[in-house]
Amino acid sequence: MYPVITRVPETIKALKGKEKVAALSQFARESAKKSSLNSKFKIKLFEKDGLGVPKPSNGICWSISHKSDFVAGVVSKEKIGIDIEQIKDISDRLFDRIVDSDERAHFGNQDKNIIFFRAFTAKEAVLKKTSDGIKGLPKAKIDTVIDSERLILKYLESKYLVENFYFDGYLASVTKDHFDVQWVLSEPLG
Repeated sequence: MYPVITRVPETIKALKGKEKVAALSQFARESAKKSSLNSKFKIKLFEKDGLGVPKPSNGICWSISHKSDFVAGVVSKEKIGIDIEQIKDISDRLFDRIVDSDERAHFGNQDKNIIFFRAFTAKEAVLKKTSDGIKGLPKAKIDTVIDSERLILKYLESKYLVENFYFDGYLASVTKDHFDVQWVLSEPLG
């Protein structure tokens, strides 16, 4: 599996409001297209259903994520989820809303902000994979931290392997299952 992360060009960064969100979403689909080329999967359309859930195309599933500086996309033969966030300082209150004390204990002495974003992006990736979205956040729990790049998340009695990737002050997570993951950092064309 080849998740692709692409730096957002200045022309998109300069946009505002809904126009910017639409451009970021479309640009993230370009990262998913690059992922499909790297994976040698033929995918024609990157459409979502009425609830905003990505629809498989040609039997290939896909997921995207976008922030102001980077977008991410990935394709797979199975349902997949990806999320990307900038690592920054967060309040204790926000931390406690996303990471409970049992989950916190799994991370040992890792930095609080790293723990938060590892947990948050992993939960988001799993909730994208399951198509349940943010409403499932309270039921998604860190089960095991394997190492600094992999963890297991439990959601509704199922466990999901998630891989983290750190770059340029950001953290991305993708649902890994049994696939080898080869992250690709890409610059925009032109």
